[in-house]
Amino acid sequence: MRCPVCKRETRWKGNPYRPFCSARCKLLDLYNWLSERYRVPGAVDTAKQSGAVPDASPGNKGERG
Repeated sequence: MRCPVCKRETRWKGNPYRPFCSARCKLLDLYNWLSERYRVPGAVDTAKQSGAVPDASPGNKGERG
């Protein structure tokens, strides 16, 4: 199989870093996740993008009275 980071041929059996070829590639992959280079696709939250924050205080329905 191939290492997902560097694409070098690596062995599965007896490899403590699998599926990576080395500790370096394993840490590089972790760094890519932590720095948000990898992203899981999902629905876009339009409220967060527009800056609108809904009022979630109890009993507030937007009415005055």
